[in-house]
Amino acid sequence: MGDPAAGQEVCELAPSGAEAALLRDPDSTGPRADCVLCGEPTELPADHPGSTLCPVCAWQQAQRIACSG
Repeated sequence: MGDPAAGQEVCELAPSGAEAALLRDPDSTGPRADCVLCGEPTELPADHPGSTLCPVCAWQQAQRIACSG
């Protein structure tokens, strides 16, 4: 029969909230949102919905989530 995965395309997952905070949107301009934990500027625009994290806090938050059982 062959490999069942042969011919199937592999889709990349969209980044989670913490991963998304690490990605810069090159199309966005204007003021940046402040991190809700430390107050440092983030890579996200100020009008971005939800809680925004700077890359450092996003990484630390991801580590906390990964280590919690």
